[in-house]
Amino acid sequence: MTQIPTPSALPVPASTLAAWLRDGDEIALVDVGEAGQFGEGHLLLAVNLPYSRFELDLPQRVPRLDTRLVLVSEDGELAQAAASAALSLGYRAVHWLEGGTTAWRGQGLKTFQGVNVPSKAFSEFVEKLYHTPDIEPRELAMRQQAGEDLVLLDSRTLEEHRRFHVPGAISCPGSEIVTRFADLVSSPDTLVVVTCAGRTRGIMGAQSLIDAGVPNRVLALAGGTQGWRLAGLELERQPAQESRLASPQANEVARKRAAALEEKDGLARIELDTLRQWQADEKRTTFVFDIRTRSEYDQGHWPGAAWVQGVQLVQCLDEWVAVRHAHVVLVDTDGSRAAITAHWLQRLGVEVALFAPPTEVAQALPTVSAVATPTRRWEQVAALSPETARQWVQGGALVLDAGSSERHGQAHPQNARWVNRSALSPELLSAAVAAGKVVVLADQDGVAQLLALSLSQLLVPDHAGLQIAILPGGLEGWQAAGLPLAEHPELPPRARRIDYLFWLHDRHAGNAEASAAYLQWEADLPELVGNAAQAGYRF
Repeated sequence: MTQIPTPSALPVPASTLAAWLRDGDEIALVDVGEAGQFGEGHLLLAVNLPYSRFELDLPQRVPRLDTRLVLVSEDGELAQAAASAALSLGYRAVHWLEGGTTAWRGQGLKTFQGVNVPSKAFSEFVEKLYHTPDIEPRELAMRQQAGEDLVLLDSRTLEEHRRFHVPGAISCPGSEIVTRFADLVSSPDTLVVVTCAGRTRGIMGAQSLIDAGVPNRVLALAGGTQGWRLAGLELERQPAQESRLASPQANEVARKRAAALEEKDGLARIELDTLRQWQADEKRTTFVFDIRTRSEYDQGHWPGAAWVQGVQLVQCLDEWVAVRHAHVVLVDTDGSRAAITAHWLQRLGVEVALFAPPTEVAQALPTVSAVATPTRRWEQVAALSPETARQWVQGGALVLDAGSSERHGQAHPQNARWVNRSALSPELLSAAVAAGKVVVLADQDGVAQLLALSLSQLLVPDHAGLQIAILPGGLEGWQAAGLPLAEHPELPPRARRIDYLFWLHDRHAGNAEASAAYLQWEADLPELVGNAAQAGYRF
Protein backbone atom coordinates (compact mmCIF):
# COMPACT_ATOMS: atom_id res chain seq x y z
CA MET A 1 0.00 0.00 0.00
CA THR A 2 1.31 3.43 -0.96
CA GLN A 3 1.64 5.68 2.06
CA ILE A 4 0.21 9.18 1.64
CA PRO A 5 2.91 11.69 2.59
CA THR A 6 2.21 13.93 5.55
CA PRO A 7 1.78 17.56 4.45
CA SER A 8 4.49 19.94 5.55
CA ALA A 9 4.79 23.71 5.54
CA LEU A 10 7.05 25.18 2.88
CA PRO A 11 8.92 28.48 2.80
CA VAL A 12 8.06 30.83 -0.05
CA PRO A 13 10.36 33.72 -1.04
CA ALA A 14 9.00 37.24 -1.39
CA SER A 15 9.34 37.24 -5.19
CA THR A 16 7.26 34.08 -5.51
CA LEU A 17 4.59 35.37 -3.15
CA ALA A 18 4.34 38.59 -5.16
CA ALA A 19 3.71 36.48 -8.28
CA TRP A 20 1.14 34.30 -6.50
CA LEU A 21 -0.84 37.38 -5.51
CA ARG A 22 -1.20 38.21 -9.21
CA ASP A 23 -1.94 34.75 -10.63
CA GLY A 24 -5.72 34.81 -10.09
CA ASP A 25 -5.90 31.57 -8.10
CA GLU A 26 -7.29 31.33 -4.58
CA ILE A 27 -4.87 32.39 -1.86
CA ALA A 28 -5.17 33.27 1.81
CA LEU A 29 -2.40 35.64 2.89
CA VAL A 30 -2.51 35.72 6.69
CA ASP A 31 -0.40 37.90 8.97
CA VAL A 32 -0.21 36.18 12.37
CA GLY A 33 1.16 39.16 14.28
CA GLU A 34 -0.93 40.67 17.05
CA ALA A 35 -3.20 43.62 16.22
CA GLY A 36 -0.66 46.25 17.28
CA GLN A 37 2.12 44.65 15.26
CA PHE A 38 -0.09 44.22 12.20
CA GLY A 39 -1.26 47.83 12.34
CA GLU A 40 2.30 49.16 12.40
CA GLY A 41 3.24 47.46 9.15
CA HIS A 42 1.85 44.67 6.96
CA LEU A 43 1.52 43.53 3.36
CA LEU A 44 -1.31 45.32 1.57
CA LEU A 45 -3.38 42.22 0.85
CA ALA A 46 -2.75 40.42 4.15
CA VAL A 47 -5.53 39.71 6.63
CA ASN A 48 -4.79 39.63 10.34
CA LEU A 49 -5.35 36.43 12.35
CA PRO A 50 -3.27 36.92 15.51
CA TYR A 51 -1.34 33.89 16.71
CA SER A 52 -2.82 34.32 20.20
CA ARG A 53 -6.15 33.06 18.80
CA PHE A 54 -5.05 31.62 15.46
CA GLU A 55 -6.67 28.16 15.66
CA LEU A 56 -9.95 29.67 16.87
CA ASP A 57 -10.33 31.94 13.84
CA LEU A 58 -8.64 30.19 10.92
CA PRO A 59 -11.39 27.61 10.17
CA GLN A 60 -14.04 30.33 9.86
CA ARG A 61 -11.90 32.69 7.80
CA VAL A 62 -10.29 30.02 5.60
CA PRO A 63 -12.93 27.27 5.50
CA ARG A 64 -11.42 25.05 2.78
CA LEU A 65 -8.52 22.86 3.91
CA ASP A 66 -6.86 22.79 0.46
CA THR A 67 -6.68 26.58 0.18
CA ARG A 68 -3.22 27.89 -0.67
CA LEU A 69 -2.31 29.41 2.69
CA VAL A 70 0.65 31.76 3.19
CA LEU A 71 1.49 32.86 6.74
CA VAL A 72 3.46 36.00 7.52
CA SER A 73 5.19 37.48 10.55
CA GLU A 74 7.90 40.10 11.02
CA ASP A 75 10.88 37.74 10.75
CA GLY A 76 9.12 34.51 9.76
CA GLU A 77 9.64 32.70 13.06
CA LEU A 78 6.12 33.18 14.42
CA ALA A 79 4.71 32.32 10.99
CA GLN A 80 6.44 28.93 11.21
CA ALA A 81 4.79 28.26 14.57
CA ALA A 82 1.43 29.18 13.05
CA ALA A 83 2.18 26.92 10.08
CA SER A 84 2.58 23.97 12.45
CA ALA A 85 -0.75 24.88 14.03
CA ALA A 86 -2.43 25.06 10.61
CA LEU A 87 -1.07 21.63 9.69
CA SER A 88 -2.43 20.23 12.95
CA LEU A 89 -5.86 21.54 11.95
CA GLY A 90 -5.69 19.61 8.69
CA TYR A 91 -4.67 22.31 6.19
CA ARG A 92 -2.78 20.78 3.30
CA ALA A 93 -1.21 23.67 1.36
CA VAL A 94 0.59 25.65 4.05
CA HIS A 95 3.44 28.08 3.36
CA TRP A 96 5.24 30.80 5.27
CA LEU A 97 6.93 33.90 3.91
CA GLU A 98 10.65 33.27 4.06
CA GLY A 99 12.29 36.04 6.06
CA GLY A 100 8.90 37.57 6.89
CA THR A 101 7.96 41.18 6.24
CA THR A 102 11.61 42.11 6.80
CA ALA A 103 12.57 40.16 3.67
CA TRP A 104 9.55 41.57 1.81
CA ARG A 105 10.73 45.12 2.46
CA GLY A 106 14.26 44.06 1.56
CA GLN A 107 13.00 43.28 -1.95
CA GLY A 108 11.77 46.87 -2.26
CA LEU A 109 8.16 45.85 -1.69
CA LYS A 110 5.79 47.98 0.38
CA THR A 111 4.18 47.48 3.76
CA PHE A 112 1.36 49.61 5.15
CA GLN A 113 0.31 51.05 8.48
CA GLY A 114 -3.27 51.00 9.70
CA VAL A 115 -6.20 48.61 9.43
CA ASN A 116 -8.63 47.76 6.62
CA VAL A 117 -6.15 49.37 4.25
CA PRO A 118 -7.39 47.76 0.99
CA SER A 119 -10.94 48.96 1.63
CA LYS A 120 -9.92 52.44 2.78
CA ALA A 121 -7.55 52.90 -0.15
CA PHE A 122 -10.30 51.74 -2.50
CA SER A 123 -12.66 54.42 -1.17
CA GLU A 124 -10.02 57.08 -1.73
CA PHE A 125 -9.53 55.86 -5.31
CA VAL A 126 -13.31 56.14 -5.75
CA GLU A 127 -13.22 59.78 -4.66
CA LYS A 128 -10.39 60.61 -7.05
CA LEU A 129 -11.71 58.69 -10.05
CA TYR A 130 -15.40 59.55 -9.63
CA HIS A 131 -14.77 63.10 -8.37
CA THR A 132 -17.14 62.60 -5.44
CA PRO A 133 -18.20 66.12 -4.34
CA ASP A 134 -17.90 67.18 -0.70
CA ILE A 135 -18.78 69.99 1.68
CA GLU A 136 -16.66 71.51 4.44
CA PRO A 137 -17.97 71.24 8.02
CA ARG A 138 -18.33 74.99 8.59
CA GLU A 139 -20.33 75.44 5.40
CA LEU A 140 -22.66 72.62 6.43
CA ALA A 141 -23.08 74.15 9.89
CA MET A 142 -23.97 77.52 8.35
CA ARG A 143 -26.51 75.91 6.03
CA GLN A 144 -28.06 74.08 8.98
CA GLN A 145 -28.26 77.32 10.99
CA ALA A 146 -29.88 79.06 8.06
CA GLY A 147 -32.58 76.37 7.98
CA GLU A 148 -31.81 75.27 4.44
CA ASP A 149 -33.57 72.24 2.98
CA LEU A 150 -31.02 69.51 3.63
CA VAL A 151 -30.82 65.98 5.02
CA LEU A 152 -27.72 64.67 6.79
CA LEU A 153 -27.23 60.88 6.69
CA ASP A 154 -24.74 59.04 8.93
CA SER A 155 -23.46 56.03 6.97
CA ARG A 156 -21.71 54.37 9.93
CA THR A 157 -23.20 51.53 11.96
CA LEU A 158 -26.01 52.30 14.40
CA GLU A 159 -23.70 51.51 17.33
CA GLU A 160 -21.17 54.10 16.17
CA HIS A 161 -23.90 56.66 15.56
CA ARG A 162 -25.19 56.22 19.10
CA ARG A 163 -21.77 57.03 20.57
CA PHE A 164 -21.46 60.38 18.78
CA HIS A 165 -22.59 62.03 15.56
CA VAL A 166 -22.82 65.35 13.75
CA PRO A 167 -25.88 67.28 15.01
CA GLY A 168 -28.98 66.51 13.00
CA ALA A 169 -27.59 63.35 11.41
CA ILE A 170 -29.92 60.42 10.80
CA SER A 171 -28.45 56.94 11.21
CA CYS A 172 -28.57 55.21 7.84
CA PRO A 173 -25.79 52.61 7.43
CA GLY A 174 -24.31 52.59 3.95
CA SER A 175 -25.99 49.41 2.73
CA GLU A 176 -29.39 50.90 3.72
CA ILE A 177 -28.79 54.29 2.18
CA VAL A 178 -30.36 53.55 -1.20
CA THR A 179 -33.12 51.38 0.29
CA ARG A 180 -34.37 54.01 2.76
CA PHE A 181 -33.65 57.08 0.64
CA ALA A 182 -37.21 57.73 -0.53
CA ASP A 183 -38.44 57.66 3.08
CA LEU A 184 -35.81 60.14 4.23
CA VAL A 185 -35.72 62.56 1.30
CA SER A 186 -39.10 63.58 -0.10
CA SER A 187 -38.04 66.35 -2.50
CA PRO A 188 -35.55 66.21 -5.39
CA ASP A 189 -34.49 69.73 -4.39
CA THR A 190 -33.26 68.68 -0.94
CA LEU A 191 -29.49 68.80 -0.46
CA VAL A 192 -28.21 65.44 0.83
CA VAL A 193 -24.98 65.20 2.84
CA VAL A 194 -23.44 61.88 3.89
CA THR A 195 -21.12 61.69 6.88
CA CYS A 196 -19.04 59.08 8.69
CA ALA A 197 -16.23 59.25 11.26
CA GLY A 198 -13.53 60.17 8.77
CA ARG A 199 -13.51 60.14 4.99
CA THR A 200 -14.14 56.76 3.44
CA ARG A 201 -17.68 55.72 4.39
CA GLY A 202 -18.95 59.22 3.70
CA ILE A 203 -17.39 59.05 0.25
CA MET A 204 -18.85 55.61 -0.41
CA GLY A 205 -22.31 56.55 0.86
CA ALA A 206 -22.46 59.69 -1.24
CA GLN A 207 -21.16 57.97 -4.36
CA SER A 208 -23.60 55.09 -3.82
CA LEU A 209 -26.52 57.51 -4.02
CA ILE A 210 -25.04 59.24 -7.06
CA ASP A 211 -24.45 55.92 -8.84
CA ALA A 212 -27.97 54.76 -7.93
CA GLY A 213 -29.32 57.76 -9.82
CA VAL A 214 -31.08 59.75 -7.10
CA PRO A 215 -32.14 63.16 -8.47
CA ASN A 216 -30.73 65.16 -5.56
CA ARG A 217 -27.45 66.94 -5.17
CA VAL A 218 -25.37 64.66 -2.92
CA LEU A 219 -22.19 65.62 -1.04
CA ALA A 220 -19.83 63.87 1.38
CA LEU A 221 -19.00 65.71 4.60
CA ALA A 222 -15.25 66.38 4.43
CA GLY A 223 -13.57 64.62 7.33
CA GLY A 224 -16.78 63.33 8.89
CA THR A 225 -17.06 63.64 12.66
CA GLN A 226 -13.31 64.21 12.95
CA GLY A 227 -13.40 67.03 10.42
CA TRP A 228 -16.36 68.49 12.30
CA ARG A 229 -14.37 68.60 15.55
CA LEU A 230 -11.27 69.96 13.81
CA ALA A 231 -13.46 72.84 12.60
CA GLY A 232 -14.22 73.67 16.23
CA LEU A 233 -17.75 72.28 16.14
CA GLU A 234 -19.39 70.07 18.76
CA LEU A 235 -20.72 66.56 18.24
CA GLU A 236 -23.97 65.25 19.65
CA ARG A 237 -23.90 62.29 22.01
CA GLN A 238 -27.61 62.07 22.79
CA PRO A 239 -29.91 59.54 21.12
CA ALA A 240 -31.00 60.72 17.70
CA GLN A 241 -33.08 59.48 14.80
CA GLU A 242 -32.18 55.87 14.15
CA SER A 243 -32.50 53.23 11.48
CA ARG A 244 -35.82 51.66 10.69
CA LEU A 245 -36.98 49.36 7.95
CA ALA A 246 -37.85 51.00 4.66
CA SER A 247 -41.51 51.46 3.79
CA PRO A 248 -42.98 49.39 0.93
CA GLN A 249 -43.03 52.53 -1.23
CA ALA A 250 -39.35 53.29 -0.56
CA ASN A 251 -38.48 49.65 -1.17
CA GLU A 252 -40.15 49.76 -4.56
CA VAL A 253 -38.23 52.89 -5.59
CA ALA A 254 -34.99 51.35 -4.33
CA ARG A 255 -35.62 48.09 -6.20
CA LYS A 256 -35.98 49.96 -9.49
CA ARG A 257 -32.76 51.87 -8.89
CA ALA A 258 -30.96 48.69 -7.84
CA ALA A 259 -32.20 46.79 -10.88
CA ALA A 260 -30.79 49.45 -13.18
CA LEU A 261 -27.47 49.34 -11.33
CA GLU A 262 -27.43 45.54 -11.42
CA GLU A 263 -27.99 45.50 -15.18
CA LYS A 264 -25.40 48.20 -15.82
CA ASP A 265 -22.76 46.37 -13.76
CA GLY A 266 -23.63 42.95 -15.16
CA LEU A 267 -23.90 41.56 -11.64
CA ALA A 268 -24.35 37.81 -11.33
CA ARG A 269 -27.55 36.52 -9.74
CA ILE A 270 -27.62 32.84 -8.82
CA GLU A 271 -30.34 30.32 -8.02
CA LEU A 272 -30.50 27.72 -5.27
CA ASP A 273 -28.94 24.90 -7.33
CA THR A 274 -25.92 27.04 -8.17
CA LEU A 275 -25.41 28.03 -4.55
CA ARG A 276 -25.50 24.39 -3.50
CA GLN A 277 -23.01 23.46 -6.21
CA TRP A 278 -20.66 26.22 -5.11
CA GLN A 279 -20.86 25.23 -1.46
CA ALA A 280 -20.19 21.59 -2.31
CA ASP A 281 -17.21 22.45 -4.53
CA GLU A 282 -14.01 21.21 -2.87
CA LYS A 283 -11.82 23.29 -5.18
CA ARG A 284 -13.39 26.72 -4.63
CA THR A 285 -14.25 28.64 -1.48
CA THR A 286 -17.68 30.23 -1.10
CA PHE A 287 -18.59 32.80 1.56
CA VAL A 288 -22.29 33.57 2.12
CA PHE A 289 -23.31 36.83 3.82
CA ASP A 290 -26.75 38.07 4.82
CA ILE A 291 -26.57 41.87 4.53
CA ARG A 292 -30.03 42.78 5.76
CA THR A 293 -30.56 44.47 9.12
CA ARG A 294 -29.75 42.53 12.27
CA SER A 295 -33.43 42.42 13.25
CA GLU A 296 -34.37 40.89 9.89
CA TYR A 297 -31.56 38.36 10.22
CA ASP A 298 -32.61 37.38 13.75
CA GLN A 299 -36.20 36.87 12.64
CA GLY A 300 -35.04 34.23 10.17
CA HIS A 301 -32.12 33.78 7.80
CA TRP A 302 -30.72 31.48 5.21
CA PRO A 303 -28.85 28.52 6.79
CA GLY A 304 -25.11 29.02 6.85
CA ALA A 305 -25.19 32.74 6.05
CA ALA A 306 -23.14 35.00 8.32
CA TRP A 307 -24.62 38.39 9.18
CA VAL A 308 -22.75 41.54 8.25
CA GLN A 309 -23.90 45.00 7.23
CA GLY A 310 -23.10 45.65 3.60
CA VAL A 311 -21.31 48.91 4.43
CA GLN A 312 -18.99 47.01 6.78
CA LEU A 313 -18.34 44.27 4.23
CA VAL A 314 -17.07 46.90 1.80
CA GLN A 315 -15.29 48.94 4.48
CA CYS A 316 -13.72 45.97 6.32
CA LEU A 317 -13.56 43.26 3.67
CA ASP A 318 -10.37 41.79 5.12
CA GLU A 319 -12.17 41.11 8.42
CA TRP A 320 -14.69 38.86 6.68
CA VAL A 321 -13.07 37.37 3.58
CA ALA A 322 -9.59 35.94 4.04
CA VAL A 323 -9.45 34.06 0.72
CA ARG A 324 -8.79 36.11 -2.39
CA HIS A 325 -10.68 35.03 -5.54
CA ALA A 326 -13.29 33.12 -3.54
CA HIS A 327 -16.99 33.31 -4.36
CA VAL A 328 -18.85 35.85 -2.21
CA VAL A 329 -22.63 35.46 -2.18
CA LEU A 330 -24.86 38.24 -0.83
CA VAL A 331 -28.25 37.23 0.56
CA ASP A 332 -30.95 39.89 0.48
CA THR A 333 -34.72 39.65 0.20
CA ASP A 334 -35.40 43.03 -1.41
CA GLY A 335 -32.31 43.15 -3.62
CA SER A 336 -31.40 46.81 -3.30
CA ARG A 337 -28.92 46.35 -0.46
CA ALA A 338 -27.21 43.46 -2.21
CA ALA A 339 -26.99 45.36 -5.49
CA ILE A 340 -25.33 48.47 -4.02
CA THR A 341 -22.95 46.33 -1.93
CA ALA A 342 -22.05 44.18 -4.94
CA HIS A 343 -21.61 47.33 -7.04
CA TRP A 344 -18.60 48.17 -4.88
CA LEU A 345 -17.36 44.66 -4.08
CA GLN A 346 -17.07 43.96 -7.80
CA ARG A 347 -14.82 47.00 -8.18
CA LEU A 348 -12.85 45.91 -5.12
CA GLY A 349 -11.94 42.80 -7.10
CA VAL A 350 -14.37 40.39 -5.44
CA GLU A 351 -16.13 37.64 -7.40
CA VAL A 352 -19.57 38.47 -6.06
CA ALA A 353 -23.03 37.09 -6.76
CA LEU A 354 -26.54 37.91 -5.52
CA PHE A 355 -28.97 35.37 -4.06
CA ALA A 356 -32.58 35.90 -3.03
CA PRO A 357 -33.62 32.78 -1.07
CA PRO A 358 -36.91 31.18 -2.13
CA THR A 359 -39.23 31.34 0.86
CA GLU A 360 -40.62 27.86 0.25
CA VAL A 361 -37.21 26.23 0.76
CA ALA A 362 -36.72 25.51 4.45
CA GLN A 363 -34.17 22.72 4.55
CA ALA A 364 -30.59 23.45 5.57
CA LEU A 365 -27.83 23.50 3.02
CA PRO A 366 -25.77 20.30 2.86
CA THR A 367 -22.70 19.85 5.01
CA VAL A 368 -19.66 20.52 2.86
CA SER A 369 -16.69 18.19 3.30
CA ALA A 370 -14.26 20.88 2.16
CA VAL A 371 -14.96 22.95 5.27
CA ALA A 372 -12.37 22.64 8.01
CA THR A 373 -13.44 20.40 10.91
CA PRO A 374 -10.33 20.55 13.07
CA THR A 375 -9.43 18.50 16.09
CA ARG A 376 -9.72 21.03 18.86
CA ARG A 377 -6.63 19.91 20.78
CA TRP A 378 -6.73 22.97 22.99
CA GLU A 379 -10.03 21.85 24.50
CA GLN A 380 -8.18 18.94 26.12
CA VAL A 381 -6.37 21.36 28.45
CA ALA A 382 -7.32 20.85 32.09
CA ALA A 383 -9.85 23.28 33.57
CA LEU A 384 -10.00 24.19 37.25
CA SER A 385 -13.05 24.61 39.43
CA PRO A 386 -13.17 27.89 41.38
CA GLU A 387 -12.32 25.99 44.58
CA THR A 388 -9.28 24.27 43.07
CA ALA A 389 -8.14 27.51 41.47
CA ARG A 390 -8.25 29.23 44.84
CA GLN A 391 -6.18 26.44 46.39
CA TRP A 392 -3.60 26.65 43.60
CA VAL A 393 -3.32 30.43 43.89
CA GLN A 394 -3.03 30.35 47.66
CA GLY A 395 -0.35 27.69 47.24
CA GLY A 396 1.81 29.96 45.09
CA ALA A 397 0.75 29.10 41.55
CA LEU A 398 1.80 31.46 38.77
CA VAL A 399 -1.26 33.33 37.44
CA LEU A 400 -1.21 34.39 33.78
CA ASP A 401 -3.73 36.78 32.25
CA ALA A 402 -3.95 36.15 28.49
CA GLY A 403 -6.76 38.65 27.92
CA SER A 404 -6.41 41.97 26.15
CA SER A 405 -3.74 44.31 27.46
CA GLU A 406 -6.28 47.14 27.55
CA ARG A 407 -8.58 45.20 29.85
CA HIS A 408 -5.63 44.02 31.96
CA GLY A 409 -4.78 47.60 32.86
CA GLN A 410 -8.37 48.26 33.87
CA ALA A 411 -8.83 45.09 35.94
CA HIS A 412 -6.87 41.88 36.35
CA PRO A 413 -6.37 39.09 38.89
CA GLN A 414 -4.23 40.28 41.76
CA ASN A 415 -0.55 39.39 41.18
CA ALA A 416 -1.30 38.09 37.68
CA ARG A 417 1.18 38.64 34.87
CA TRP A 418 -0.09 39.73 31.50
CA VAL A 419 1.10 37.45 28.73
CA ASN A 420 0.52 36.96 25.02
CA ARG A 421 1.03 33.62 23.28
CA SER A 422 3.05 35.36 20.57
CA ALA A 423 5.73 36.51 23.04
CA LEU A 424 6.63 33.89 25.64
CA SER A 425 9.89 35.09 27.15
CA PRO A 426 12.52 32.75 28.66
CA GLU A 427 12.02 34.55 31.97
CA LEU A 428 8.29 33.74 31.93
CA LEU A 429 8.96 30.10 31.11
CA SER A 430 11.44 29.87 33.97
CA ALA A 431 8.89 31.42 36.34
CA ALA A 432 6.32 28.82 35.30
CA VAL A 433 8.71 25.96 35.99
CA ALA A 434 9.71 27.44 39.35
CA ALA A 435 6.07 27.83 40.44
CA GLY A 436 5.18 24.23 39.59
CA LYS A 437 1.56 25.17 38.89
CA VAL A 438 0.21 27.68 36.36
CA VAL A 439 -3.30 29.13 36.20
CA VAL A 440 -4.24 30.72 32.86
CA LEU A 441 -7.31 32.85 32.22
CA ALA A 442 -8.43 35.20 29.44
CA ASP A 443 -11.40 37.13 28.09
CA GLN A 444 -12.29 34.04 26.06
CA ASP A 445 -11.62 30.52 27.31
CA GLY A 446 -10.30 29.42 23.92
CA VAL A 447 -7.50 31.99 24.10
CA ALA A 448 -6.56 30.74 27.57
CA GLN A 449 -6.61 27.16 26.30
CA LEU A 450 -4.29 27.97 23.39
CA LEU A 451 -1.79 29.65 25.70
CA ALA A 452 -1.94 26.74 28.14
CA LEU A 453 -1.43 24.31 25.24
CA SER A 454 1.64 26.22 24.02
CA LEU A 455 3.13 26.31 27.52
CA SER A 456 2.51 22.59 27.95
CA GLN A 457 4.17 21.77 24.62
CA LEU A 458 7.19 23.90 25.50
CA LEU A 459 7.67 22.88 29.13
CA VAL A 460 5.99 19.64 30.16
CA PRO A 461 8.23 17.26 28.14
CA ASP A 462 11.22 18.39 30.24
CA HIS A 463 9.30 19.10 33.45
CA ALA A 464 6.90 16.21 34.01
CA GLY A 465 5.62 17.51 37.34
CA LEU A 466 4.54 20.89 35.99
CA GLN A 467 0.76 21.42 36.08
CA ILE A 468 -0.90 23.91 33.72
CA ALA A 469 -4.64 24.55 33.67
CA ILE A 470 -7.13 27.25 32.76
CA LEU A 471 -9.70 28.95 34.95
CA PRO A 472 -12.88 29.15 32.84
CA GLY A 473 -14.85 32.37 32.76
CA GLY A 474 -12.00 34.86 32.90
CA LEU A 475 -12.46 37.55 35.52
CA GLU A 476 -15.90 36.20 36.43
CA GLY A 477 -14.36 32.82 37.16
CA TRP A 478 -11.65 34.50 39.23
CA GLN A 479 -14.19 36.38 41.30
CA ALA A 480 -16.29 33.22 41.67
CA ALA A 481 -13.22 31.70 43.32
CA GLY A 482 -13.34 34.51 45.86
CA LEU A 483 -10.06 35.98 44.65
CA PRO A 484 -9.31 39.73 44.47
CA LEU A 485 -8.86 41.95 41.43
CA ALA A 486 -6.30 44.71 40.93
CA GLU A 487 -6.10 47.79 38.72
CA HIS A 488 -2.83 49.07 37.27
CA PRO A 489 -3.43 51.30 34.21
CA GLU A 490 0.34 51.47 33.58
CA LEU A 491 0.55 47.69 33.12
CA PRO A 492 1.61 46.09 30.94
CA PRO A 493 4.20 48.62 29.75
CA ARG A 494 3.40 50.18 26.39
CA ALA A 495 6.33 48.44 24.69
CA ARG A 496 4.85 45.03 25.52
CA ARG A 497 1.30 45.77 24.40
CA ILE A 498 1.61 44.09 21.02
CA ASP A 499 -2.13 43.45 20.84
CA TYR A 500 -3.04 47.16 20.88
CA LEU A 501 -2.58 49.60 18.00
CA PHE A 502 -1.41 52.89 19.48
CA TRP A 503 -1.07 54.42 16.02
CA LEU A 504 -3.42 57.42 16.10
CA HIS A 505 -5.49 55.52 18.68
CA ASP A 506 -6.96 58.58 20.40
CA ARG A 507 -8.28 60.37 17.30
CA HIS A 508 -11.86 59.96 18.55
CA ALA A 509 -10.96 61.17 22.06
CA GLY A 510 -10.37 64.80 21.19
CA ASN A 511 -6.76 64.58 20.00
CA ALA A 512 -6.83 67.06 17.12
CA GLU A 513 -3.32 66.23 15.95
CA ALA A 514 -4.16 62.52 15.70
CA SER A 515 -7.40 63.26 13.83
CA ALA A 516 -5.66 65.51 11.31
CA ALA A 517 -2.91 62.94 10.77
CA TYR A 518 -5.45 60.16 10.27
CA LEU A 519 -7.47 62.11 7.70
CA GLN A 520 -4.28 62.94 5.82
CA TRP A 521 -3.23 59.27 5.93
CA GLU A 522 -6.53 58.25 4.35
CA ALA A 523 -6.24 60.90 1.64
CA ASP A 524 -2.67 59.79 0.85
CA LEU A 525 -3.51 56.10 0.43
CA PRO A 526 -3.90 56.12 -3.38
CA GLU A 527 -0.38 57.52 -3.72
CA LEU A 528 0.96 54.96 -1.23
CA VAL A 529 -0.77 52.06 -2.99
CA GLY A 530 0.18 53.24 -6.47
CA ASN A 531 -1.38 51.21 -9.27
CA ALA A 532 -5.04 50.44 -8.49
CA ALA A 533 -4.97 47.31 -10.66
CA GLN A 534 -2.05 45.86 -8.69
CA ALA A 535 -4.20 46.13 -5.56
CA GLY A 536 -6.84 44.04 -7.33
CA TYR A 537 -9.30 46.90 -7.91
CA ARG A 538 -11.41 46.79 -11.07
CA PHE A 539 -12.48 50.29 -12.02
